[in-house]
Amino acid sequence: MESLSDIHWDVVISGTGLQQSLLALALSRSGKKILHVDSNDFYGGAEAALGLEDAESWASRIEAGSDDGLFKSASISRPEGSSGLKASRLYYLALAPQVIHARSALLSQLVSSRAYRQVEFLAVGSFYIFKPNSDSAQQAELIRIPSTREDVFSTTAISAKSKRLLMKFLKFVLDYENSPQLETWQPHADAPLTDLLRQEFKMDDELQAYITTLTLSLDPKIATKDGLAVIRRHITSMGVYGPGFAALYPKWGGLSEIAQVSCRACAVGGGVYMLGTGIRNMENTEDGIKLELTSGDVIRTRQLVRSSNAASDKAGIRRLVAVTGSSFESLFEPTVEGAPRPAVAIVAFSAGTLATSAGEVSEYPVYLSVHSSDTGECPVGQSVVYLTTTSTPNAQALLNQALDSFLGAASPSKPVSILTKLEYEQAVGSSCSGLIVEGPVLTFPVPSPSLAFSDTILAPVRDAWKQILGDEAVDEEYLVFADREGVADDDDDAYDA
Repeated sequence: MESLSDIHWDVVISGTGLQQSLLALALSRSGKKILHVDSNDFYGGAEAALGLEDAESWASRIEAGSDDGLFKSASISRPEGSSGLKASRLYYLALAPQVIHARSALLSQLVSSRAYRQVEFLAVGSFYIFKPNSDSAQQAELIRIPSTREDVFSTTAISAKSKRLLMKFLKFVLDYENSPQLETWQPHADAPLTDLLRQEFKMDDELQAYITTLTLSLDPKIATKDGLAVIRRHITSMGVYGPGFAALYPKWGGLSEIAQVSCRACAVGGGVYMLGTGIRNMENTEDGIKLELTSGDVIRTRQLVRSSNAASDKAGIRRLVAVTGSSFESLFEPTVEGAPRPAVAIVAFSAGTLATSAGEVSEYPVYLSVHSSDTGECPVGQSVVYLTTTSTPNAQALLNQALDSFLGAASPSKPVSILTKLEYEQAVGSSCSGLIVEGPVLTFPVPSPSLAFSDTILAPVRDAWKQILGDEAVDEEYLVFADREGVADDDDDAYDA
């Protein structure tokens, strides 16, 4: 049997983050000699999903400074007196949970590559906004945001006047790139979306909050041009794969599951995988690169693909992941007849809604992604709540305040126990969003973490595929594979967007 050093590899891929894994999928039937390594002992990189014990080990490594620098200030805790946690293997805590809109190019690529057969997708259900009550005698509420014509007509949460304004905007955004809508918003293109909503649609602050929540942006001043594009994607995604939902979430840990499926496809195609193995040293040679691995092996490769750890100096994001002792059944009710039961619900706290004990008011929105046990991320009867906001000195306190407020509003009659909490900061990517090519070394940029998957991370993957294949690359064949022998093709139509 050949040793690693006996093979002159065509490409070595370092890291099993989503971009590297999608590249492995794209190369899985190329016939190339591929070695895929990862210094972690789990798949997914920054998009990994971890069991409780793995999460504790990961947090310890972050605090010890042995990570690549994209994460910091990580800690995991179990509130005193809490009980109810099950075996560690029953939990998958996603480091970067993202919903995937039905119109995303990622889903189309998973379909054309046949990788979708190995991923179970779940519906992302309603979007809610937290509404505090100034009257201490009344309970704060979670108000469901209407985002379709039927929702607007049926909701009792907003007035008849607001319904008319909302209907006008939904109609506008569906055709916002054409005249006469184009002339309406272009003067506001780089201004905050709220300016357009206030000046052109005469919306009050509450209605503006409904609209901006649908962008899933942590920037309360998201530009009009960006906000309109995201909201149109949300609306046009509604009903693509079934009634009542616009986005999907992969079971068993979100994007981590897609990364694992992609790596599995490459392994079936002959790729060699080594977890717990990183690159210790790199040396350019006449016929490629010589790599010394942390395993002690010295190998040769024609090309190396890796991920950058050059984070931006911009404010990152602060995350809190809480396992709770409630299933929050009311959040996961189908909203229309015939719709599947959703497994994910989104809750937003608008900027200015929260305040610390010192009276510091939140500058940025806080988003909660509430996951039921149907996601496979926790046992039945529990849920996982992912909270995210922009990193500021008081972000940790605000996230904990948001969690407490959510639990009170979602379960006003019965206190909800918090079984464990994982907290950490995550850096955002630099301004460079394209593939970095330095001779035989290809480097993916750090993708900026977001609440909804952005197709912008797909272009560098395609560029790397073309660099590796050279003249063999045929654009029309990118991630377009026939079924492997013995796999039926009966259900393809259900996934054709």
